[in-house]
Amino acid sequence: MTIGNTSSTQSSTLPVVHLRAMEPEDLDFLYDIENDTNVWQVGVTNVPYSRYLLHDYIAQSTGDIYADGQVRLIVEDDTHQTIGLLDIINFSPTHQRAEIGIVISKNHRQRGYAKATLQETCRYAHRILHLHQLYAVISESNEVAIRLFNKQGFEKNNTLKDWLFDGENYQNAYLFSRFL
Repeated sequence: MTIGNTSSTQSSTLPVVHLRAMEPEDLDFLYDIENDTNVWQVGVTNVPYSRYLLHDYIAQSTGDIYADGQVRLIVEDDTHQTIGLLDIINFSPTHQRAEIGIVISKNHRQRGYAKATLQETCRYAHRILHLHQLYAVISESNEVAIRLFNKQGFEKNNTLKDWLFDGENYQNAYLFSRFL
């Protein structure tokens, strides 16, 4: 099931992306993403996940943001090849907002997929999830993500001092948000 896609009507230079629910066949991809220590430095994960735990997560997830408090979606290209993962987490039904995180696989980076995914996520969050606001916490050293979110209408609202720890050093992070 495709939730949405970015078409050439938004930008002729952006690739097409599809967002879809996770399937059992996505276990290896999810395992690789969740256990990539380079990704840990820009997120909140700092422990490896077992295949068993991830299998159970996929099996038990309802895909309902109200029931689970989050939605995790697979990002596919126009040939339906898995290229990334989208997290919509920390959902607040009272305030109609959620945090987002996007990971594009290494061999698909710098091709516009993150931008296309962020655009599609904003549409999906507004039209389907009826969210009022999306936000992201981005390491101050992640210049690529900062540029991406700035260009997509997210505003830097706050600096979070010593927010992220990479195992050796603390790093500031920025809180970016966008009203939908």
